[in-house]
Amino acid sequence: MESVRKGLRSGAIEKDTYERLTCAECGEELGTRNDPDALGTVRFCPECDREWQRIG
Repeated sequence: MESVRKGLRSGAIEKDTYERLTCAECGEELGTRNDPDALGTVRFCPECDREWQRIG
């Protein structure tokens, strides 16, 4: 699992004009999963099950 920043740089994630993150492969808006025991947030694509971690 790579970071959201790396996903944006590599082109796997795109941002629209309202700063929403979408998966470049299938065009779906990314969902958010917060694990209270882990540091950071996991952003995931509900269509293709790819995940990116947002730290901070």
